[in-house]
Amino acid sequence: MLEHPSPAPTRRSLHGVAELLIAGPQYRASGTIRLTPTSSGFAGVALPVGIEGTELVWSHGRAPLHGRTCTELGALAGLEAGRPADLYADHSGVALDEPLVVDAAAATRLLEWYSLGDSALRRFMPDQTPVLWPEHFDLGIAAGEVNYGVSLGDGFHDQPYAYVAPFEPRTGAFWNAPFGAARGIDDAPTVAAIAAFFAEGRAKAE
Repeated sequence: MLEHPSPAPTRRSLHGVAELLIAGPQYRASGTIRLTPTSSGFAGVALPVGIEGTELVWSHGRAPLHGRTCTELGALAGLEAGRPADLYADHSGVALDEPLVVDAAAATRLLEWYSLGDSALRRFMPDQTPVLWPEHFDLGIAAGEVNYGVSLGDGFHDQPYAYVAPFEPRTGAFWNAPFGAARGIDDAPTVAAIAAFFAEGRAKAE
């Protein structure tokens, strides 16, 4: 199996941009923190600002992320950088004046996982609209008191993974994570495999 270096530095920086340059300004303008995947990254649902690969993009421009701070990028894009105030306790930890670290290969792999996850969630449950939340930086839906989604990785599992997380804990071999069940990117590398994992989780959660 191909070993991938830890995506943690890039993941952390992307999370910081999502929180400080998209969700925060969008919340102050429109009252929502929801983000949505795009073909090559993600963007606000009510603010025309997003990430495409390794760049921040806005209505009239774009700029590389790596080495810049969110304060600098906000000035370029005409945004008031800063996280949504007092909405949630967990944050990216990225400071406004901290230089971002964005590796191109890691960013591509992470953002492609969002795209795969979005397609899998829509295939699994076509009547739901997946939401990318800036708090935990995962893409998901909730149905029947079960959360389904994809994560770019975290303290539980460093690489991207899909998850099924019932509101009430379940027991059994399928439930291999503290929050429910997880399937890593190498074990579910396609839309079909991720959707099948969600379907199995729904059956076992009933």
